Formats: sequence, structure tokens, C-alpha cells
Amino acid sequence: MDPALYRPAQGSIPDRPGVYRFLDTEGRVVYVGKAKSLRSRLSQYFQDADALHPRTRSMVWAASSVVWTVVANEVEALQLEYAWIKEFDPRFNVKYRDDKSYPFLAVSVGETFPRAQVMRGSKRKGVRYFGPYSHAWAIRETLDQLLRVFPIRSCSSGVFKRAGQMGRPCLLGYIDKCTAPCVDQISAAEHRVLVDDLCAFLAGDTGRFMKERQRQMKEASEAQEYERAARLRDDIRALERALERNTIVLPDDTDADVIAMVDDELEVAFHVFHVRGGRVRGQRGTVTEKLDDVDGPALMEQFLTYLYGELVPESIPREVLTGVSPTDPSLVSTWLSERRGSHVDVRMPMRGDKRSLMETVAQNASHALALHKVKRSGDLTARAVALEELQEALGLAEAPLRIECFDISHLAGTDPVASMVVFEDGMPRTSDYRRFSVKSPGGDDPAAMAEVVGRRFRRLVEGQEEDGADDEIGRPKRFAYRPQLVVVDGGPVQAAAAADAVTELGITDVAVVGLAKRLEEVWVAGDEAPMILSRGSHGLFLLQRVRDEAHRFAIAYQRQKRARSTTTSALDGIAGLGPERKRTLLRHFGSLRKIKAADADALQQVSGIGPRLAETIVAALAQQPAVERVETSTGEIVSD
Repeated sequence: MDPALYRPAQGSIPDRPGVYRFLDTEGRVVYVGKAKSLRSRLSQYFQDADALHPRTRSMVWAASSVVWTVVANEVEALQLEYAWIKEFDPRFNVKYRDDKSYPFLAVSVGETFPRAQVMRGSKRKGVRYFGPYSHAWAIRETLDQLLRVFPIRSCSSGVFKRAGQMGRPCLLGYIDKCTAPCVDQISAAEHRVLVDDLCAFLAGDTGRFMKERQRQMKEASEAQEYERAARLRDDIRALERALERNTIVLPDDTDADVIAMVDDELEVAFHVFHVRGGRVRGQRGTVTEKLDDVDGPALMEQFLTYLYGELVPESIPREVLTGVSPTDPSLVSTWLSERRGSHVDVRMPMRGDKRSLMETVAQNASHALALHKVKRSGDLTARAVALEELQEALGLAEAPLRIECFDISHLAGTDPVASMVVFEDGMPRTSDYRRFSVKSPGGDDPAAMAEVVGRRFRRLVEGQEEDGADDEIGRPKRFAYRPQLVVVDGGPVQAAAAADAVTELGITDVAVVGLAKRLEEVWVAGDEAPMILSRGSHGLFLLQRVRDEAHRFAIAYQRQKRARSTTTSALDGIAGLGPERKRTLLRHFGSLRKIKAADADALQQVSGIGPRLAETIVAALAQQPAVERVETSTGEIVSD
């Protein structure tokens, strides 16, 4: 619906903190958001539609009404926003779902005789969770060691009930890995003490139990109770083996979650290390699509509300270390502190061990995002769907089994180059990649695009070799294959230039589109408005991969060409002053201005500069204006 039809009067919107909901014609909530000032925030949605981000524009047009609720402060707004997102699951809010169901070591503290077990899925009341762990077998091995020291119940309800009826414990009761509460060998109160000790150990209070058993072992040894001392020794080894499964990374009193975020135009990956007692007790990650028009700080703030919204208070750490600061760290800190019952510090580590650990977590997030994309691109079904989506969206006669993408790269107009990458059946065909030295003036991207596309298709028409291509990567003798789709990195101007170059050669059966980076808009040559593909579209994902690969390939060639370029400066043309002496002069004085200000005696202090050459340099520079910037043949930049 046109937003103008349901736009509320400006004066009717309170200038107070609150939470707002956009609803569609059937009353379903399509978006939930919070604001420090409802009036200021909501007015942004009803500005000129062309000024809105495409995702936001789609949301306001999908809605038919907006309602809001005023709250006392921003903390309450954060809590209510989280609750409503969980309740209504709006389709335009970012969906944070784990990339897999992580297992936890769970203790059912709400039961009379609590049970330790492996648990997945949604959190339950009356259960205390530790982890998550990467693998269920890691929990079972850890629990197997800990049951020697804390022999609490670990059997199912059925086994527990059946053992009580038979008056005989299960195997764990006979091998001393359970105190057998099923047959009343231990009271509920005594069993609860063991449960509390296990939970305290898993929560990071490890030193107390190690020291206590070492003391008891020493006392037993001195009292010549060697069997008891041996059992305590085995308990200590079991605790040590359980601790060895967690890497020591920080001081023993560190209780923190370390959270990193990596994103691109379409998706975002989060990764979390749970550090308790200075050790990484578990980790988790999630990769999700960007459905909402939010930046990095806002994404981090939303993820924190998702991560801690359902946790029991004792599971919230004292510190939350983030790679990207949330929009309002103090707001999140206040919210978490209220939930935990004590202060929670939310901050970005800037140096030291915590910063080093953050870099490790960020690497895990990067790997998770890359793996997610590789899995998606390597999925044959997904590739087929992507090609079908592009065929339907662009109105092609057949699926674009061969896609060629062009990109222009230069540095402030110098050394312009271009790249052409090829995807066949949705996968890169690196043997068909090409690199071009552009002859058009640097900085004129449309002209350069028209030139490169024209050169490529002229060889297709003429059946000749392409002289401008780079031969280092190997190539067939001619551009023998005709693409169904040409993609250029840019907007309507670049797309039009490429389309004109193709049309001038009499080729009419090749579609040409441009993919603009900022908004991921698809510009079809000749259309007045861009085509907006769904953010979850496999077709858009394929176009993005093709465009990014062309961009990478062009930049690599441009850097390589620039590194080979010779020095261009006021020092050129001076007799006796070769490349090595020019570099030596620049390193010694630091800039051309200082070289020009130096006299012959000062120049002679530089290795390799004699009296005659020094006089020649002074005379030559006196007749030339100093330049503000020089690039050496090694790529070194020296500013004047």
C-alpha cells in the first residue's frame, strides 16, 4: 500500500522512547523496531520513497498501517522489541538462526534429582545450560570424566523409574559414576550438593575443587589411607582432563563472551567464544541474510538481544567483548545488568590478549561466511534455481549458462585496466578470464567499458585473437563462445555504454545489465528504473559473486601493472640520476620539496651523489616545479 495513505499525522506521534510495528492488510506484523524518539524515527519511513533503501521501501509498501507503544526508557524499548520479534517473527526483521543446532551440557536443576545430559534445541525452564560445544561427543567425553568426581544422575526418566521399581541401580551406579538416588543410596539434599558443585565447576570455579582435592589427597597420604589418596588422585586427573578440552586464553577470573561480526552486502556472520574461568568453554556461530536496512553497530545490537534474550541470568557473563561496538553500548550494558543482577561490561577490546582473541573469533566468522557461500555456490540445485531466476527476471529466451562480467580499475585515473571473468553453469571458468590494458582516458569509466566490451565482441564477430588480453593465465586461440548475459560493474551509465558497444556490432541476442554496488540494484540497459531482486534470491547471489570476482581480478591486474610502472617525477631526465639513486634521495630527504631545498653540499651527504651530480641536480630542480606526489617503481608513495 502507498505509505502516504496510512502515514500518521506528525503531531500524533509521541516524541518519546517506544516500539513500533508495521502491519500488512491482514493484520500481520511485518516489521518491529525501537526508537529513542518515535516521532523522529517514524518520520524517516514516510519521506520520499526514492530516498529510502530498497529493503526499507519494500517494507513500507508491504505494510498498510503502523502502530506504536510508548515505554519509560530505552532499556524497556529494547526488551519489548526483542519480545515482539520473538512473538511475531516479522519477515522484514533480520533472522538470527544458528548455522546448526549446537549441543549443550544441560543440568535439569528443576527436578528433585537433577540429571546431566546433552541437549539441543530451544531452552527449557528449570534447566541450566553450559556450552555450547561444537560436537556432542565432546560433551559426553567431558561428562564422563566429571561423573567420576561429581557422580550425579545422568540416566533418563524411564531408566531412573525402572531402577527404582527393581530396587537395583544401573551400571553407572556399580562403577561409581552415579550415587544411585534411584534406590535411595543418597538423599535428595546430598545429591543437590553434588549438582551444585558440578554446576559451579562448569561455570568456571575450577580452582576451588582442584585445591580441595589436592588437600584431601595429601591428608589421606599422611594418614596412610593410600586407597583413598589414589581415588582422589584419579579425581584430580579426571578434572585436569576435562579442563584440557578447553584452551587457556585469559586470566583465570575472566568471565566473558567474545563476539565478532563479518558481513558483506547480502549476509552477515556472527561467531561467539564463551570464555569462563579464562578458558574457551564453547563456541557458536550464525550466518543470516540482511533483510533489514541496518548498519554494523545496529546489527551487533540486534544480535546481542537475540543471544541473551532467552538465557537464564546466571548464564550471562560479566563481560561482553564485541568486534563492532553496538549502537548504544551503555543501553545494552544496562539491559544485561538488569537481567544478570550485577554489572555487565559491554565494550570493544583495543589491545592485549583479549584483542588477540577477538581476532581469532573474527577469523572464525570469516571462515563461516566463506564456507556458507561456498556451500551455496556449490549446490547444483541452487545454481539451477539461480539461472532460472535470472532467465525469468530478465526475460531471456534461455537460461544464461554463460555469463561474462566486466570491471574497470584505475588509481586516480592512472594505469586504467579492465577484467573479464566468465561463469559457466553458475561456476567460474578461470581459463576464459581476460585482462585488458585500457586505451581510453583514465577516469572515464563509461568510455573504458564501451572500449573493452567492444574489443571483446569485435573478436567474437571477426573470429580473431584478442591482442589486449594477458597471456600469463593461458587462453584459447579466440573468443569462440557467445555469452547469454553480460554483467558490468556499475549503474545505468556503464550498462548503457556496454549495450551500445554490443549493438554497434550487430549483436542483438546478448542481454546486458549493470550491478550497482551500493544498493545491489540490477540495471537493465535501456530501462529507466532498476530491477530489485529479492535479498534471498539465488539469482542475486550469483550476480554478486560474478561482479565481486571481476572486481578482484581487475584490482589484482591494476596493482601488478602499477608495480611495474617507472617513476614519474621532477627527478626524471636528470643526467646521471638513475632509479636507484632517485630512491636513495627520496628515502634520505623524505620529499621532493626537501630535495629541492637542499644545496649541493647536503646532496653530497647521500650515498652515490658526488659533487658534479649534486650540482646537476640543483640546477635541474631549480628549473622545475616540485610535484605533490610521486610513485616509485616499487610502488612507494612519497608526498611533497
